[in-house]
Amino acid sequence: MNVSPDTVLRWHRELFINFWRRKSKGKPGRPKINSEIIKTIKRIAKENPLWGAPHIHAELIHLGYTVSESTVGRYLRILFPDPRKRQNWKTFLRNHAGEIVGIDFSVVFTYKFNLFYILHFINHARRKIIHYNVTAHPTEDWICQQFREAFPYDEAPKYLIRDNDKKFSLKVRNLMDAMGITQVKTAYRSPWQNPVAERWIGSLRREFLDHIIIKNEEHLRDLLRQYVNYYNKDRTHLSLNKDSPNGREILKLPTGKRKLISVPKVGGLHHRYYWEKAG
Repeated sequence: MNVSPDTVLRWHRELFINFWRRKSKGKPGRPKINSEIIKTIKRIAKENPLWGAPHIHAELIHLGYTVSESTVGRYLRILFPDPRKRQNWKTFLRNHAGEIVGIDFSVVFTYKFNLFYILHFINHARRKIIHYNVTAHPTEDWICQQFREAFPYDEAPKYLIRDNDKKFSLKVRNLMDAMGITQVKTAYRSPWQNPVAERWIGSLRREFLDHIIIKNEEHLRDLLRQYVNYYNKDRTHLSLNKDSPNGREILKLPTGKRKLISVPKVGGLHHRYYWEKAG
């Protein structure tokens, strides 16, 4: 029988594979750890993106789990192949709220269907509108000017969240870089990654734009000024413990006879309330 050396080697490899298959039957590899431990590793790693296997392993020991550090490291690599991705958007936004500004455009049509763009800058820490403007033609020069007006005297934030709108041209991006702003771009079709700015747009529409008919740019600019003034000074936010962006004084309830006074805001769409002692 003529058999080549390569064939003999192949037969030997196959015999070796079958030998170890029979020898390890019923107990392949290391035994799996408890699913509860895996779930705990995943939770601790997500809640503490800066922790490595040694730190997580130490925490597991203090929770009473019996598991090796190498096993923790192995499951970390499975659960989080790229450790940099363990910090989610919620964690990033919470940790840097005071240094973040969100920016976005919203569009408005007049009763003649003329289109206007509203560009707004909103601070994440206090949900405050720090700058806004209206135009029918959002050119790159106009947008650059808005940045200069929004952040004078080296007041630019550390981070600015924006989408991939083509209006943020190379000239605009270069200006942001020159101002020392780190641009955080949201993914395509992911408005939830710029939540504060998107929430502002929603409030702007539900509480203002959906209830009026805009005549022209001057009319829009005047009403927008009223709404932003109300929004910053009077409107309360759940995320601010029901305070306003500028901060509102909590009034003392007057003793004796009192009268509740309402002050209309934004043409009567909203109101601010005060106490007045009755005469």
